[in-house]
Amino acid sequence: MKGRWSGTPLLTLAMVAAAAGADEATLSTDHHELRLVPVAEDLDQPWGVAVLPGELYVISERTGQLRIFHNDESQTVEGLPGIHVEGQGGLLDVAASLDYPDSGWLYFTYSSGDSNSTATALARGRLAGDQLTEVEELFEQNRRSEPGSRSGSRLAWMDDGTLLMSIGDRDSSERAQDTNDHAGSILRLNPQGLAPEDNPVFEEAGYLPEIYSWGHRHVLGLAVDESRGDVWAVEARNSGHDELIRIRSGENHGWPGEEDSEEVAGADFLDDLASGELFSDEDVVAPAYRFESDVSPAGLAVIDGDRYPQWQGNLLVGGLESEQLYRFEVNGEEVVAVEELLDQPLGSVRDIRLSPEGYLYVLIGDENGTLYRLELDD
Repeated sequence: MKGRWSGTPLLTLAMVAAAAGADEATLSTDHHELRLVPVAEDLDQPWGVAVLPGELYVISERTGQLRIFHNDESQTVEGLPGIHVEGQGGLLDVAASLDYPDSGWLYFTYSSGDSNSTATALARGRLAGDQLTEVEELFEQNRRSEPGSRSGSRLAWMDDGTLLMSIGDRDSSERAQDTNDHAGSILRLNPQGLAPEDNPVFEEAGYLPEIYSWGHRHVLGLAVDESRGDVWAVEARNSGHDELIRIRSGENHGWPGEEDSEEVAGADFLDDLASGELFSDEDVVAPAYRFESDVSPAGLAVIDGDRYPQWQGNLLVGGLESEQLYRFEVNGEEVVAVEELLDQPLGSVRDIRLSPEGYLYVLIGDENGTLYRLELDD
C-alpha cells in the first residue's frame, strides 16, 4: 500500500464514552470472507469520515457537528464556521491533508449562508483537543442558491497535492452545463483553495479556472487511483441512470442528457437540448457503468494494499437508496465484473474510505448511524 502518513495524530483528546450496540455483520464474497466491525456509533445523519493514523476517526454530521472517535470514546469539536443546515445542505465532507502529521490541517465542505441562499464552501482548520483552531475559509462557489437540494460534496486528494471537490447542480440541471457556474462540476484546487495554473481550462474564455470537469448532477463518491492516476466518481442521476464514471479532466460528463429531460426546467433549455445546440454525444464522456435500478450511489474507494489481496485495484461503492455495497473489478475504463456484497441491508451507505493502514471503512445510517471497518474473517 502507498502509505502517506506515519507517526501519531497531532492532538491530545479528552474523550467521553461512546454508545455501543451495533452488531458485527459477516460477508461471504466471491474472494473473501469478511466482517463489518462497528468502530463508531450513535451518529446523527453522518456524511463523511476521515480516518487518521492510530484508528482515530473524524466524522462529519450533516446537522452541523464534527465528531472524533477513538477507542470507543467520542467528543464533539467546537469552532466550526457558520453552517446553514437545511435539506441536503449542512456540514458535508471531511478529509485530512496529505501531510497531516506535520501540518495538522483538516479540510471540510459545508453550506455557507442563511435561509435565503447558500453556497457550497471549503474550509480548513487544525484540531487541538475539542477545538478547531486557525480556521480558514478557502473557497465558496460563485453563485448562491436557495438552500436545500444537491449541494454535494466530496473531497479527494490527487498525488500532486491538489484537492478535488465536487459540487452538485443545486437542483438546477441547466447549471451543470454552464461553465461560468461552479454548480454541477468537480473542481481542482491547491491546498489554499485557489485554482492551479495547470488546470485544464485555467485560461480558456467562458470557463471558471477552478473547473476540472462539468456536466455532473450530484457526485457523492470521489476517489483517486494512486497506482494508475485515474479519478473515479459515482453520481446520482435520474431514475435508473445512476453512474460510475472515470473522470476526464476538462471534459463534459453529460448531465443533463436527453434521457434526463423530464427533470430539466425551462422551455428554452429543453429546445436547445432537443436541437443539439448544447452538446452532441461526441462531446460527452460516457459512464463506465450505469446501474440498472435506483441506487443513489454514495461513497467510493479504490482498494490498494494487502488487506484484501484478491481485491487489489477494485472499487468499492455504496448505495444510499439500495443500502448495498458493490465491488467493481475494472480494467482501464471497462468494468469487468460487479458483485453485490450484502445479503441484508444495514442502512443507507453514506461514505466509504480507505485508511492509511489499508482498511476499508463504511459509514452507514441516518439518525442512528454507524462507522464499520471491513476485516478479513480469518
